[in-house]
Amino acid sequence: MNDILHDEAVTGAKKAEKIAYENNKLHKRLCRQVGQAIGDFNMIEEGDKVMVCLSGGKDSYGLLDILLTLRERAPIHFDIVAVNLDQKQPNFPAHVLPEYLTKIGVPFHIENQDTYSIVKRVIPEGKTTCSLCSRLRRGILYRVADELGATKIALGHHRDDILETFFLNMFFGAKLKGMPPKLQSDDGKHIVIRPLAYVKEADMERYAQVKQFPIIPCDLCGSQENLQRKQIKAMLRDWEKKHPGRVENIFSSLSTVVPSHLMDRDMFGFADLKATGEAVTDGDIAFDEEPCATPTPNIVRFGALDD
Repeated sequence: MNDILHDEAVTGAKKAEKIAYENNKLHKRLCRQVGQAIGDFNMIEEGDKVMVCLSGGKDSYGLLDILLTLRERAPIHFDIVAVNLDQKQPNFPAHVLPEYLTKIGVPFHIENQDTYSIVKRVIPEGKTTCSLCSRLRRGILYRVADELGATKIALGHHRDDILETFFLNMFFGAKLKGMPPKLQSDDGKHIVIRPLAYVKEADMERYAQVKQFPIIPCDLCGSQENLQRKQIKAMLRDWEKKHPGRVENIFSSLSTVVPSHLMDRDMFGFADLKATGEAVTDGDIAFDEEPCATPTPNIVRFGALDD
């Protein structure tokens, strides 16, 4: 009996050790990917005050957690303030985020604005409210950033969000347009950053489980799920299963654009294109068959950890 108990104890210890190893490896990978994105796009600079928009979902929790880790290891100084917009949705657990942020010692601000009533009054029953809700939320967060003196606004969109938005714009908006890792707001007053740009959603889901974040459901408003985005998500999931590497290549292509081989006349001067008599590297040879390979990005350290 003692031998059996001993063997079970050893097996349990090895299993726990393996889980701890995998969890640590995940954390290091996320830190490396976020640090690389910050470095590649110069998202955070010396003296910045980064306003992390915290919704209560897995992605914004993970973003805040990783940025806190990187801040301790970054070669520059920057401050972090967490901001949540309480939109007065029914049954919203208003105590969850303040308790969590107080516990981990992060400065925070809760903005109370009843956008829920506005959305429900304007959008017909049963229709998705996400678009209007997003516009209202964005305007409020820009104002709050001004009031707090934030120099950067950090959102929790990850790689899957970027790809889905790219295909949504292509299929339903007839545009080659994605969700950039860094952009200037419409009013020209703010810089919005997406440090999770290189991170897979599956990793964020697993990380949330590991960290046991107090997740707040995103369906409290009762809005129907965006069916178009749901279709795109299913398509990408199917591609990843049947054709491993395809989604990764598509994502890499977003940062390897050849304007002369598209059809945007504003982006490339087709009308003024003349033969120069000199060989060019991106002429007809670009249509020859080439082996497909995912480009290896340059690694830029921003307090990230090695595996």
